[in-house]
Amino acid sequence: MDNWWKNSVVYQVYPASYQDSNGDGIGDLPGITKRLDYIKKLGVDIVWLSPIYKSPQVDNGYDISDYRAINPDFGNMEDFDKLLEKAHDLGLKIMMDLVVNHTSDENKWFEESRKGKDNPYRDYYIWRDGKDGQAPNNWGSFFTGPAWKYDQDSGQYYLHLFAPQQPDLNWENPNVRHTVYDMMNWWADKGVDGFRMDVISYISKPEGLPDAIKSKDEQYGNPEALVANGKREHEFLQEMNKNVMSKHQMVTVGEAPAVTTEEAEKYSNLNGNELNMVFQFEHMGLDGSKNPALGRWSNRKALLSDIRENLTKWQLALYGKAWNSLYWNNHDQPRVVSRFGDDSTEEYRVLSAKMLATMLHFQQGTPYIFEGEEIGMTNAYFKKLSDYVDLDSINSYHQLVDEQDLLDAPTMLKYLGMHSRDNARTPMQWDATENAGFSTGSTWEKMNQNYKEINVSKALDDPNSIFYYYQELIRLRHQLPVITDGKYELVERNEDDPKVYAYTRRDKETTLLVILNYTKENLERNYSVPENAKLLISNYKDDQDDRLRPYEAKVYQY
Repeated sequence: MDNWWKNSVVYQVYPASYQDSNGDGIGDLPGITKRLDYIKKLGVDIVWLSPIYKSPQVDNGYDISDYRAINPDFGNMEDFDKLLEKAHDLGLKIMMDLVVNHTSDENKWFEESRKGKDNPYRDYYIWRDGKDGQAPNNWGSFFTGPAWKYDQDSGQYYLHLFAPQQPDLNWENPNVRHTVYDMMNWWADKGVDGFRMDVISYISKPEGLPDAIKSKDEQYGNPEALVANGKREHEFLQEMNKNVMSKHQMVTVGEAPAVTTEEAEKYSNLNGNELNMVFQFEHMGLDGSKNPALGRWSNRKALLSDIRENLTKWQLALYGKAWNSLYWNNHDQPRVVSRFGDDSTEEYRVLSAKMLATMLHFQQGTPYIFEGEEIGMTNAYFKKLSDYVDLDSINSYHQLVDEQDLLDAPTMLKYLGMHSRDNARTPMQWDATENAGFSTGSTWEKMNQNYKEINVSKALDDPNSIFYYYQELIRLRHQLPVITDGKYELVERNEDDPKVYAYTRRDKETTLLVILNYTKENLERNYSVPENAKLLISNYKDDQDDRLRPYEAKVYQY
């Protein structure tokens, strides 16, 4: 079916943290296969696997050394084939992570490339001479430090927008592009149903690689404005579409930092000649620090007015032109119930998790659920730097505390507790046994210590759990065309309400009215709900008309 992904729901699995089958403390493919029945029970359509390729794991698999091999920690190709077969037997589609802005420095292409300027693979990467004994330009890495590393043996610098072990591919080289397309087709021919494309908006670098703007206090310039949505970006993706996606019934989503609604219309246009949809990050930056030097590191809560304004902008801008992706969580983001919700009490955790799910799942686009979101897993709130594994978190601590003295250690640890990527990567909480039923061994990432209270087993035993609420949201999306196709509109007078978010979805037959209390306060609001309206779903058992209880969410159909 064309555009089958439009009323589908995606479930993201972070393989290292989902289920360990052999006691080594690392999740693996047989473990995921074992849990596919659980994922099917939730009701989703697509399972997105974070990278499972062979990798030195410098950046948790986003540094790929062999695109056609499985990381031994996760199993082997036979294990993948079994996972794919069972998923398809259950009616689930498999989406792979595609990381082609950069590779690992242990990839055979890079190992050849660094052998010298005359090597056929030299131009697979971005090599430049230095300037006056310095790097080719002032770009900083997104993982702190410079974006250039000098290679003594071959006498030039290579570009790495992320870790030094993640050299950027040169997409100007047609051999690079077609090697990537061949690899994508190889996976598609195996039966893979789609790709999530890591930082795909960075692949077209600017001509001449000019310096980035930087303040006098900054050591390096931020290259994002120069590398995001580059001059040949859409040309490259249209070529990819022609060579790969047009030949298969695929779902594609591009991670697109710095994407605007105007650019998103090109990436995910309804003509279907590039991608199906993109991940934008604007709503993920609404609770960052007000000090630009600190970036996302803060512990302030996003204002509802900012969330509503941003989600509304994207809903209106793409309607009838392109397709939205809808998400609160992923492997790079802290847990939404701790971030935009309220995990201070068990009652508020459950209510606010359901409220946030309602806010997102009634909008137009394809929803993404990250493992554990469906049971309301929270941030881990680790107390010591040694508890953290994430490279970006550790680097940021040393930069902001030790090098720049912008924060003291207790404050930075508090900010890590709110925003570190480790919060998403703690192992899945299956039950109340040792290590939450994730592993019999010592776990690669420390467990969240609340697993005895928050786990799948407990959720499945409770008919009022967050799990069953998500299950109902997914069922409604599959059942009601208005959720997929209806027009979005803010309720009149709601643009300025600091505490309540109310919007409608409407097609020719049906109107849905979504009302959400973002606070723990009891509120009075009158939205003139028609007498014939039916309460479709709510996170409370009864309806009290114009009264909104703490974190109340309710959706009327008429």
